Amino acid sequence: MKTLKIFQDIQVDFIKYVADYGFNILGSIFIIVIGFYISKKVKNLTKKFLQKSNIDVSLVAFISQLVYVLCLVFVGVSALNKLGMSTTSFVAVLGASGFAIGLAFQDSLSNFASGILILIFKPFRTNDYIQGAGTEGTVVEMQIFNTILKTPDNKTIIVPNSKLTSDNIINFTFQDKRRIDFVFGISYDSDIRTAKNIIEKVFNEEERVLKDPKPVIGVYEFADSCVNIAARPWVKTEDYWDVYYSLMEKIKYDFDKNGIEIPYPQRVVYHKQIKEEKND
Repeated sequence: MKTLKIFQDIQVDFIKYVADYGFNILGSIFIIVIGFYISKKVKNLTKKFLQKSNIDVSLVAFISQLVYVLCLVFVGVSALNKLGMSTTSFVAVLGASGFAIGLAFQDSLSNFASGILILIFKPFRTNDYIQGAGTEGTVVEMQIFNTILKTPDNKTIIVPNSKLTSDNIINFTFQDKRRIDFVFGISYDSDIRTAKNIIEKVFNEEERVLKDPKPVIGVYEFADSCVNIAARPWVKTEDYWDVYYSLMEKIKYDFDKNGIEIPYPQRVVYHKQIKEEKND
């Protein structure tokens, strides 16, 4: 009988709670369902709007995801408020929890902040070839905490964003044209003018070498075993390595054809022989 009475009391309390808060519970469920639906719609609309604005792909993904999370937070607070819960205390607890979590994940938050700075100031974009944080490669993806690079030999490097923002970044593909820096060493017996004319001829025959700025060719230094000639042609950034390899091959071939010697490093070694005198 005692157990039955307890069960009846619970049943009465439940019916009373449903009678008092039933509409609030249904309203909270309605807010959550509609809120999730609207949040996804807002996320998609934000993404489409940013894509039409010609904003970087990584920034589009980040902003749309951030808008979606903020919408979900608003929906959650609204649902709790509909149930009659004090959202003021909830926000206070959330803030205190956020502070504690921030101390525990200080490095992660640093990477997060650095990711935002990268997305806003754009020192590099997707498909740019960069050097920074002691490594280099093509930017595959810019995430909130990390930047994904791919090396020329197809290795994947995950770089924390804070390391990139705290170090020098060299962006090799940011500009539309680049200069190739050649140094050709010829022997002291070879004719400098002939060598310079050969280099200039090869540059003029290569259509991918830009006429403006004009290539610069001159004697760079008198080294120990050769005369170094500097040659500085300009090319489009996307043609850099193809032109580099092509010019190196053509200039070596024309040097050999015209008797321009590229000397090997030489060293003269003297051998001193000491005769020992034997005393009888």
